Amino acid sequence: MQGRDTSQRKIIPPRGGLLHIVDAAGYSLAGLRRLWQETATKLEILGMALAAVAFLLRGADVWHWLVAAGLFALVLAVEALNTALEVLTDRISPEWSAMARDAKDLGSLAVGLMLMVTGGFVLAVTAGMV
Repeated sequence: MQGRDTSQRKIIPPRGGLLHIVDAAGYSLAGLRRLWQETATKLEILGMALAAVAFLLRGADVWHWLVAAGLFALVLAVEALNTALEVLTDRISPEWSAMARDAKDLGSLAVGLMLMVTGGFVLAVTAGMV
């Protein structure tokens, strides 16, 4: 609805108590739906599934599973932050700029570092090093 005047929109104050928690859960689910649109997220989920199979075949200890679950959760959290950064950067700077490129590259670096740490742990477990 381009051209629609939003200056008369009514601001709805946040709800309190348990309703605030319900609203927050809804926002998180909306974020998850948005994150699922990213190809990188689908590949990361595939990586999680492959790691789970490798852990099953290796007979990984409970602590291996717990650490891997935490690392994969961090990968998705950093991916979500990177996606948010990219969306905001595209909104603020739709034209090409070195600063926008740098912002996106730094977000990508953060995801890449998390993937290296997570992948290194999975490899260490499957190789019997930990």
